[in-house]
Amino acid sequence: MPTPSSGSASPCDQEPHRHRQLAESFGADPDRYDRTRPRYPEAMVGRIAAASPGPDLLDVGCGTGIAARQFHAAGCRVLGVDVDARMAGWARRSGIEAEVAAFETWDPAGRTFDAVIAGQTWHWVDPVAGASKAAQVLRPGGRLAVFWNAGQPPPGLAAAFSAVYRRVLPDAPLFHRTMTGPDGHSTVLARAADGIRQTGAFGDPQRWRFHRQQSYTRDEWLDQVPTFGGHSRFPPATLARLLAGLGAAVDTAGGAFTVRYTAVVITAARAGTRPGE
Repeated sequence: MPTPSSGSASPCDQEPHRHRQLAESFGADPDRYDRTRPRYPEAMVGRIAAASPGPDLLDVGCGTGIAARQFHAAGCRVLGVDVDARMAGWARRSGIEAEVAAFETWDPAGRTFDAVIAGQTWHWVDPVAGASKAAQVLRPGGRLAVFWNAGQPPPGLAAAFSAVYRRVLPDAPLFHRTMTGPDGHSTVLARAADGIRQTGAFGDPQRWRFHRQQSYTRDEWLDQVPTFGGHSRFPPATLARLLAGLGAAVDTAGGAFTVRYTAVVITAARAGTRPGE
């Protein structure tokens, strides 16, 4: 499950974990989601895997299995958990074992892991309850790593995208901003780190950054837009107007553009004993 992307506000504007209907909206078109969503830098995957004490990994909010497949390719054994049965079903078809539950109430059935990860999803999890649950299922020294792909298109195009959202959705301020890169995620990153600290079960959280670029044609970008947060809930006519406006903006910019992605990780290692031990 993603954070809102181009033209939408960062998840830091509100407390997204209190709005489960949005968290459960991404399965409307899992095939499109899996096809169009950006992947994570291999350097990020490798560093998280190397910093974990073993290969057993739990992917919270696994979605269609995008991150899970990358970690599996890096040698990890991955179990996914997702609140949306449609997304978990797609992950299973792609070869990832996945269970359906909200992470805070998920029953691990005695299973423990070397790492708990969450890609584009931790803002949908209560930051304290989620970190506490992660501490319960992590082995001593196990690693919690939550991360987001923060994207930033060229400034002129970002402004044009924002103008389209303001015109098409004047009463929905959540969708008026452009992709702002990692700075636009500062509040959600701080919430994640604070939630980890409040458990008292982890070392001090660290922040890691990894950079990559991805080029898009007009059609490739418009194929991805309906997967952004809340977009599947728009009336068809509204989504059509939005896509037309965004497409015109890309045409004006030359028909293609490059997004600079920064994968930002909040990570900490669990202390030697679980809470209550």
